[in-house]
Amino acid sequence: MTAPLTPPHQPQPNDPWQAPPSGSHALPGSNPGASERRAEVRQGAVIAAVLTVVGMGLGLLWLWLAPRVPLVSDDTAVFLKNSEGEEAIGADGTFVLLALAFGLVSAAGVFLFRRRGGIPLVVGLALGGLLGSLLAWGIGTWFGPSSDVVARAKEAGKGVTFDAPLELHAVGAAILAWPIAAMIVHLGLTALFGPRDPEPEWEVPYGAPWAEPGTAGTSGPPAPGAAEWPGAGDGPPPGGPARP
Repeated sequence: MTAPLTPPHQPQPNDPWQAPPSGSHALPGSNPGASERRAEVRQGAVIAAVLTVVGMGLGLLWLWLAPRVPLVSDDTAVFLKNSEGEEAIGADGTFVLLALAFGLVSAAGVFLFRRRGGIPLVVGLALGGLLGSLLAWGIGTWFGPSSDVVARAKEAGKGVTFDAPLELHAVGAAILAWPIAAMIVHLGLTALFGPRDPEPEWEVPYGAPWAEPGTAGTSGPPAPGAAEWPGAGDGPPPGGPARP
């Protein structure tokens, strides 16, 4: 009596690494085409331009809210009226806080404008924040007190207090505050509330033959109750009929 033969190992029906059925193909997803890419690039350019113009508002607010540094002259030199004052640091802090607020608002606006993220939108958001910060810095220093301290001191006279030019001392941190805040906030909003990419779905053509268990190309388990020896449909196994 020969030992019964068992078919080769069959993959489990719920195996995540199981190959898709023969003849199946992935359904078309929502991958953006060339036209959608061009639209995203145009939208990113528009966002950068709009945020650059909005930088004028940041510059005017900084000019209005930044504390002034008082100076005084004795006809020989110009001195700080309050040597222990924090007005110079306050000007930098005011710019950074305003830039962070502008970054938060601009990121939220871009996310509401287009909930689906994209590299062109993020680049436009960061570039617009950077250019807007540079424009705000220029507006604040241009329309603020004159940078010619000697002329201002002669004009004010001896012992008369006048304002120092509006300057940024931590230029790098102040200029990058807006774009960095905007990118972080936009990334967080996209991760929390953005749409999810659909999972690929496999479609089996209707009427496609299912491969027999144990043959090449099989992708499913043997049918329930199938015999575990060859020639099961020809009769009982060798050695006589099976006994209960």
